[in-house]
Amino acid sequence: MISTPRPPSVRSLGTDYGDPIAAILRPPAGETESERQLRLQREAEAKRISDAIDEELRAEERRFRKRKEDVRLLLLGQAESGKSTLQKQFQLMYNPNSLEEERLSWRPVVYYNIARPVRRIFEVIDAYGEFEEDEDAMQVDTNSENIDPDSKRGSSVSGSQGSSTAEKRLTTLRYRLGPLLAAEASLAERLAGGQPTPTKGNLFVRSGWQARSLLSRARMRDRSSLTGQRKSLENGAPRSSEDSTIVIERDKLIEDVAKILHACADDIKELWEHPTVQRLKEKRRLRLEEWAEYFLDNIGRVSETGYVPTTDDILHARIQTMGVAEHIFDVSLHGRTVTWHLFDVGGARGQRHTWAPYFDDASAIIFMAPVSAFDQYLEEDPRTNRIDDSLQLFTQICSNKHLKNAHLVLFLNKTDVLKAKIARGVQVKKYITSFGDRPNEFDSVVGYFRAHFTQVHKKNNENMRVLYTHLTNVVDKTATQRIITDIRDSIFRVYLKDAALV
Repeated sequence: MISTPRPPSVRSLGTDYGDPIAAILRPPAGETESERQLRLQREAEAKRISDAIDEELRAEERRFRKRKEDVRLLLLGQAESGKSTLQKQFQLMYNPNSLEEERLSWRPVVYYNIARPVRRIFEVIDAYGEFEEDEDAMQVDTNSENIDPDSKRGSSVSGSQGSSTAEKRLTTLRYRLGPLLAAEASLAERLAGGQPTPTKGNLFVRSGWQARSLLSRARMRDRSSLTGQRKSLENGAPRSSEDSTIVIERDKLIEDVAKILHACADDIKELWEHPTVQRLKEKRRLRLEEWAEYFLDNIGRVSETGYVPTTDDILHARIQTMGVAEHIFDVSLHGRTVTWHLFDVGGARGQRHTWAPYFDDASAIIFMAPVSAFDQYLEEDPRTNRIDDSLQLFTQICSNKHLKNAHLVLFLNKTDVLKAKIARGVQVKKYITSFGDRPNEFDSVVGYFRAHFTQVHKKNNENMRVLYTHLTNVVDKTATQRIITDIRDSIFRVYLKDAALV
């Protein structure tokens, strides 16, 4: 029998015989010392790169796990629905220091919130040209059977004189308020960061606009010592020539506007209380937003020397932001702290396309629906009632497949404004014909709108998601923070359930 030789064993050939990688890495025959050192350097560099990639992958995995554990809360709704005000309430509850740091950055916003409605008042006066005295009183006198023709002519002359006097006084006020009206453009340019600003409509600023304010600039330059930076600025010793330019320019603008406002505070008060302006309000020809009325009502305090915005002022201050602003809070409950990412989005029609990227991993949604807007129309589309637009938008949110698992909360907001409109006799059925002959009372009106939003949810609720509804006035700190606490608790329950901890 012919015997075939057995192949040599792996052990007899060396430890790397069965390892092709080891064979490849085996030093080449005849390697010199310099070649060896170069090879070792290359191998060390390759290992460093490989280790760095591994660490980055592990870090990405940790970030992914952390992201899945965080709560991502979206504030959705049309423009001027109260989203940014609610964001401030969250900030006040869970990160009050940040609100304190940016407090002075709200001064130009407050001043702009005064200058713009003053301009609007004069625009309405120009459009309707109403300078007459009280028409109702004159009508009674004219219809009286006890007044002879001479008396009627006297009344007419008196009315004409009164109209002339009112017109002259309003002309004087326009002249005296000229510097404030001129300052509006500078304030808008400042808030917009040098971007083009509209002559009509609302001013939009990009998220993070506070970073352009004096104190926010200082905080960004030296995060470790805001107090020290503030003292440095006060002592006239900025950190750099760039800071010097910014500080002088920015501070001068605000101080100049503050001086103008202080000098013309009585004129603003007189304009706001002028019979012609009040009559235009009553006839609903002059419609100012609630924030504008708030600051005009408080003009004496806001125009004081050394004015610093109060928390209520910040909650009422209005400025529309573009894009999506993220706010991060650490929220604690039952000994557990969870990071919340709150996203405040621009609500104008042209900005809603920016919402979609935030839908996939949303934990919860708060949808803001301003029920006071039944007599208002979209600025982008004057034919669309704001309640109709809000219902259409809520339908899209409820039916979106990417949001079907998100905790859903509905805020029927601005109930205080709704009550005030009803008290003034504004008829809902005039603007919402389907309201019909229901009582024009708060409970009836808010119940009607609530039923419509609930119906939208029921029609688009395949996974039987619960809708949590609240009647809100988000400028009310006490009531809103109580509601935020309820929302926090309900979101935590869902969070713990999803984490298999209950």
